[in-house]
Amino acid sequence: MTNSIREIGDAACILAIGTNTTQAHPVLALQIIRAVKRGAKLIVANPREIPLVKFATIWLRQHPGTDVPLVMGMIRVILDEDLADEEFIRERCENLDALKESLRQFDLDTVERITGVPRQQIVEAARLYATSKPASILYTMGITQHSHGTDNVMSLGNLAMVTGNVGRPSSGVNPLRGQNNVQGACDMGALPNVFTGYQRVDDAQARKKFEDAWGIALSPKPGLTVTETFHHALDGHIKAMYIVGENPVLTEASAHHVEEALKKLEFVVVQDIFMSETARLAHVVLPAASFAEKDGSFTNTERRVQRVRQVIPPVGESRPDWLIMCQVAQKMGAAGFDYESPSDIMKEIASLTPSYGGITLERLEQTSLQWPCPAPDHPGTPVMHVGKFSRGKGRFAALNYIPSAELPDAEYPLILTTGRSLYQYHSGTMTRKVRGLNKMSGQEKVEINPADAARFGLKDGDAVKVISRRGKVSARVKVTQSSPPGVVFMTFHFAESPTNVLTSPALDPVAKTPEFKVAAVRVEKEESPVGAGAR
Repeated sequence: MTNSIREIGDAACILAIGTNTTQAHPVLALQIIRAVKRGAKLIVANPREIPLVKFATIWLRQHPGTDVPLVMGMIRVILDEDLADEEFIRERCENLDALKESLRQFDLDTVERITGVPRQQIVEAARLYATSKPASILYTMGITQHSHGTDNVMSLGNLAMVTGNVGRPSSGVNPLRGQNNVQGACDMGALPNVFTGYQRVDDAQARKKFEDAWGIALSPKPGLTVTETFHHALDGHIKAMYIVGENPVLTEASAHHVEEALKKLEFVVVQDIFMSETARLAHVVLPAASFAEKDGSFTNTERRVQRVRQVIPPVGESRPDWLIMCQVAQKMGAAGFDYESPSDIMKEIASLTPSYGGITLERLEQTSLQWPCPAPDHPGTPVMHVGKFSRGKGRFAALNYIPSAELPDAEYPLILTTGRSLYQYHSGTMTRKVRGLNKMSGQEKVEINPADAARFGLKDGDAVKVISRRGKVSARVKVTQSSPPGVVFMTFHFAESPTNVLTSPALDPVAKTPEFKVAAVRVEKEESPVGAGAR
């Protein structure tokens, strides 16, 4: 997030696009509701009638996969009606002419035809966002999990910059992270092309700094994304895999190929707190300690580094993740893994990572800190890009509309889109063990519009097969207006109905993120009871 969570409640306008915030981020969603109660204007852009819609000033119900034309259409209105922040653009941005040229293809008639959103709603949303300041953009995986997800994000950057909604409180472009420390994992270099603090592996100066600290030569070549590693395992280029705190058998797109890849590997290690579906395929399972059994820190979605303190000793033979990794490395003869505590590790992080340079566990004992925090006396950074961008000037992106890789046809006439439930979490590895949560949401349902239910002869509670080009999954029907005609919705929490068997393997060319949000499927009634799982 460029800004802080509490600032959302003070925004004059909020654009929530590709985020079912009350379900996936219920605590943060309270800030949106607080803002609305204070008089803020809320624009919700989502194909589904999510609970946030009832608080919305305008609901833009775009077709799945058409976010770029929707946002670019809004930008065109803003520029055509002289609602842009000309001073901000002149002083802090570049490449405006290229943006304007690309906007020629996004006239409102074209945008309405592609998105299904009436042109007048697009105009109203554009005017509202441009004239109600400060305005904050919130998004999640409804934006990123597309074969053009990078373009989706860049379009939102264009929208924020063209209105001057960057570098100011309660503004910005704010991705809401899906797990408690996913921001921290990325910050620590758990990406294929960067070291800690997003220092690129192909930057010779950054690479030399890490080589000097670690006493080894490092490759300038970026590695593979998670999705790519399974492709390379299938073709034999990867022989072994070490999986930590992840359950890709349920969470990866086109999940059958993940299981095939894991079975083909010569050696698989899984380090986790429970025996997950992925762990059952491992040669070695290393029991890890949960958050309550270890010391350290988490970095949350607003870049806030927070202290985590051990409450109970590790259960059974489990150990903290850092200790397991160090002990494995030492057994393999590696040097430099002789840390005695998380505090030692944090000191090394600070020494090599400018954005964490002033963060220590000792400071975190007193208060949490938001990076960038480059020095011991720095208070942290609630708002990023104040005065200037990290690259100097913000660069507008010229974009084109690229349709989703897999669209409905006669054989697969429906779009499947996926998301989370309020009552279960991600792969369900933890939440499925909670009896109360299972009572609230205990099996997979396919949410379908009444018109489609009638079209296919389905009624509420029917057992069905949801079928894509990659497999089939059993579920129960939930007839609801929340899903628009032509679109069905499922979560991916249930091992008995592994939805990601169905999802598209198409990748964004830059981020290599699979297109979880758009896959072509059909739904057929079945007589056998739900629970047969995927086939």
